[in-house]
Amino acid sequence: MLKIALTGADGLVGSRIIELLNKDFEFFPIPQTEMDITDVDKVKNRLAETDFDIFFHLAAYTNVAGAETNKDICFKINRDGTKNIFDAVYSKGKKMVYISTDFVFDGKTPPYFEDSLPNPIAVYAASKYEGEKIVRDKAMIVRIAYPYRASFDIKKDFFRTFKFYLEQKKPLSGITDSLMTPTFIDDIAYGLKYLFNNYSTAIYHLVGARSLSPYDAALLVAEKFNLDKSLVGKTSYDEYVKGKAPLPKLADIRSKKNNFWKMKSFEEGLEEIKKQL
Repeated sequence: MLKIALTGADGLVGSRIIELLNKDFEFFPIPQTEMDITDVDKVKNRLAETDFDIFFHLAAYTNVAGAETNKDICFKINRDGTKNIFDAVYSKGKKMVYISTDFVFDGKTPPYFEDSLPNPIAVYAASKYEGEKIVRDKAMIVRIAYPYRASFDIKKDFFRTFKFYLEQKKPLSGITDSLMTPTFIDDIAYGLKYLFNNYSTAIYHLVGARSLSPYDAALLVAEKFNLDKSLVGKTSYDEYVKGKAPLPKLADIRSKKNNFWKMKSFEEGLEEIKKQL
């Protein structure tokens, strides 16, 4: 059984991956309290004494808005932390999987495939792309987009934020002229199961089957969970990002390489979540 050491095991994505795949792999979570990834010596020492086949690096500074004002911290975690881990893993002669994001693309000329050229437009995205550049061709890079799941108490994803607003009968504004690619985390887990077992130092996109506007996504949430559609208002991309961190406008991200796991559309993902709930 493959041994997988990982960071970010208690996060939105990592915790679900372990839940679904813990019979397929032996996971060794390394929490931040035990290893500060920005401390090069701590990383070296910890990984030197840890036995693993693959190091799965999920931990990241992911606050897109916060990154704009905390640029140094964001780069320290996402770029320098990734380099510390990669160097330690590489010196052991082990494999590494780095989780990246659709935000590395500027959202101007979709669709984006594995071989599309990144051009990040915000601090968070730039820091994740720096991480990619460190490991590229020497580790596997897996980009994901707008991950969501049925439940997770610690952090709300976009789907549960929409659902929460509508359940509270609070109005919600959805962008009509931009695109997002919602990705069901269970699909990410099963896609990774294949990739862990068929490792290569390539870039993969594990993303939802279809892109749609945030407005349409919010309407789907209302529809699937019998909530009031009239609470979903419209806004434009320019209006929404005014004074905020820029987001890729047309984040239509796809895969040329994923012929191993069928990813769900947002509608199909919500149907699955209804069964889980």
